[in-house]
Amino acid sequence: MNTTAFKAVAAAASLIGLPFGGIVSAQAGQPPASNFDLSQWKITLPMDDDGDDKPDEVDVKEIAKYSHPDYFYLDDGGRMVFAAPNKAITTANSSNTRSELRQMLRGTNTKIKTHDAANNFAVEARKDSDKFGSVGGKMEATLKVDHVAKNAGNPASKPAYSVVVGQIHADKYKSTKSGFGYGNEPIKIFYKKLPGHETGSVFWTYERNLTKDNPDRRDIAYPVFGNLWDYPANPGETGIALGEDFSYTINVHRNVMYVTFSNARHGEVKFVKTLVGQRDANGEVGEKDNRYSYGGDTLYFKAGVYNQCSTKADGSFWAAACSGSGDWPTDKANGDYTRASFSKLAVGPSTAPE
Repeated sequence: MNTTAFKAVAAAASLIGLPFGGIVSAQAGQPPASNFDLSQWKITLPMDDDGDDKPDEVDVKEIAKYSHPDYFYLDDGGRMVFAAPNKAITTANSSNTRSELRQMLRGTNTKIKTHDAANNFAVEARKDSDKFGSVGGKMEATLKVDHVAKNAGNPASKPAYSVVVGQIHADKYKSTKSGFGYGNEPIKIFYKKLPGHETGSVFWTYERNLTKDNPDRRDIAYPVFGNLWDYPANPGETGIALGEDFSYTINVHRNVMYVTFSNARHGEVKFVKTLVGQRDANGEVGEKDNRYSYGGDTLYFKAGVYNQCSTKADGSFWAAACSGSGDWPTDKANGDYTRASFSKLAVGPSTAPE
């Protein structure tokens, strides 16, 4: 399908309220948990209604009946919508806002603490992996990115105009003497679209599992659909448009992470990355990485929107210097926000690769 025809089909689907390549049913007004299994998720939101100087969270028990008209809701097609402005309250270790789910294997059993092994997963090789909520795990999602922030003061910044829509996060330990517990991410799935381009790019990154002050600690990016985050050319037909569905599966089985992306126009793209050694997703040895990758970490899935267009402007790597007032109606009108809609999100046990 050429670009003109593709855009016409996508536009026509949008006009009649359909996803590109899907069928929907009207369920707006109901909480997202009425259409999705959120029995193992809590959400962090870009607001501080309780005044504790931290982003508000809704735990597993409350999320069953929870929605927010701006940041977390079902649309007319029954999709689960996440939105986050560029400027809002953020978590302690980030300058980026989020409307994002965090996996909670404990469900509603709050006797198990958030950071306990029983509430998280680990690779098989990890010491005492049998004490964890699961060994490995799988997350599957189908979504469309509806909007990315338009106004970046530092447009050359890699994270400008981008959003993370799925990830595995490692827990941060009080003691890192074991060589683990730095709170890094073995995978983050990005969508990035520059202003004026008809399509954006999907790619993922693997973060070397090193200390924050280690100069070799950085994100290694792998292209999926379109370009990488440091290539400003228009991806054209090789990319993914706003409003176009794509899917991802992150399957951590035993000690290996299997990642699959798919799209109706582009087909499937697959990657394999060990989480207990230095071999990267291209099959090459990355000698600068942690010798054992994430083999001693505590892990959990996240999904939603983690807005990468930070208003931070100090010249550091993640400082995209994006616009934002902190007032949602104003920022929405100015395009200073990100939004994505999920038609599928499921977590469960890992499966052996085919």
